[in-house]
Amino acid sequence: MQNIPGIELVSSFLVVAEELNFRRSAERLNLDQSALSRRIQKLEHFLGFKLLERNTREVALTPAGQSFYRDNAAMADSYREAVRVARRVAAGHREDLRIGYMTFAAPRLMPRALAKYHARYPYVRLSTTYMRTQAQRLALAKNELDVGFMIDRFDHSDFQSVTLSDEPLYAVLPQGHALAEKATVLPQDLADEPLVLGEMQEWDEYRWRLEGLFSAEGLALQPKFEATHTLAIGGMVAAGLGYTIFPESLTGFLGSDVITRSIDHPKFRSPIALVWRTSNSAPELADFIQVVTGEQG
Repeated sequence: MQNIPGIELVSSFLVVAEELNFRRSAERLNLDQSALSRRIQKLEHFLGFKLLERNTREVALTPAGQSFYRDNAAMADSYREAVRVARRVAAGHREDLRIGYMTFAAPRLMPRALAKYHARYPYVRLSTTYMRTQAQRLALAKNELDVGFMIDRFDHSDFQSVTLSDEPLYAVLPQGHALAEKATVLPQDLADEPLVLGEMQEWDEYRWRLEGLFSAEGLALQPKFEATHTLAIGGMVAAGLGYTIFPESLTGFLGSDVITRSIDHPKFRSPIALVWRTSNSAPELADFIQVVTGEQG
């Protein structure tokens, strides 16, 4: 392997290239100017080309010096980052955070939380995975996720959770529907209307919640059409196949072919909770929880 100059010589050159002044550079390096000059001369001799043009009034980089500075400054930054990461790992930190989310958290809660956390901790890699609520619970139990945005809190001794939002539910209706004449609708108004819902395999937690709400009013929840994707459900409604029920955060993404009316009932709401394992002591997780719950207040 070809010899390379010592890190001391290269580091000294980088400081001079930044300052373009030997006095200030020597002060930064805690050297006298003659010792610094010898270092630069030794480096130039080793490389076989001049790095600096120097006279009594100014210091300038040669074209070769500019090239040498750019490449070595980038390597120095990479080295410093590697040291920082290694120190965090040695102190028990991780460099990634695994986050699960479901449909209702996707438009606002999850992206805003990530943006705020990333602004404070840009060195932590955020890995996001779309999962229905029940799948998130299983992934948390298997240590495949660190934290999840899911429908409602998870009451289990191995987990902690906090409610982030509690949105009102809306009936989503096709244009021209008779119920559009009302400012709000009651659960009873929807009883005999054809219903479009998400398929049970993907939307199970939400459907169980809706079934419980309607059952408490003595009403049955019997979908006539089902779809997996949110846009497909909205498209079916727009085509006149029936109505659906979405939390408020989704209603702004459905386009102009449907109309929405709030359901006038205090219990017809959709909570979203942040859930994590109690035993997960990763500092990154604690920081994330603080950022997310802090921004709710």
